[in-house]
Amino acid sequence: MAAQKSVLVQIARPYASALFDVARSENQLASVETALSDVSRLLGESEDFSTFLKSPAITTEAKASAMNTIIERSQTNPLVANVLRLMARNGRLFVLPQMIEAFKAMAAESRGEITADVTSASPLNDGQVSALRDALAARVGKSVTLNQHVDASLIGGLQVKIGSQMIDSSLKTKLSAMKIAMKEVG
Repeated sequence: MAAQKSVLVQIARPYASALFDVARSENQLASVETALSDVSRLLGESEDFSTFLKSPAITTEAKASAMNTIIERSQTNPLVANVLRLMARNGRLFVLPQMIEAFKAMAAESRGEITADVTSASPLNDGQVSALRDALAARVGKSVTLNQHVDASLIGGLQVKIGSQMIDSSLKTKLSAMKIAMKEVG
């Protein structure tokens, strides 16, 4: 699974990089990032749309035509529209989520920010989010943006991933470690 994701990122990165370079040169980073967030939200809200983009049974021409219709009906940023059309023509719409993620990472890095993926057993309140953001910012020396996820199977605690670093203080992991330790003792 990790190898597949790596391949998808390799395919998506040139599109993200080209879009980032053009958006930065035309002073449109914020506008492009907002437009990509809208596309990302559409992918998350519409399982049909997401499946459509990934389906190998649908021809590249059909996907390009559909994407062109969507772009024309929406008032998306012209730079984003051009990249979407290019990806559709090249049969690369299946890496759209990875392209958006790569672009956002580049934009955040250019602003001196870093993104942390935080998974908790229940949603964090504003005070917890603020305290966590401050603690992580002090640790990494940069402004931190949090992507929050909820996984009730953690029971309690947090899992925080910043870049390649993982901090796991979840009760699920601690209980698993205790279970392994007890097997070794017994």
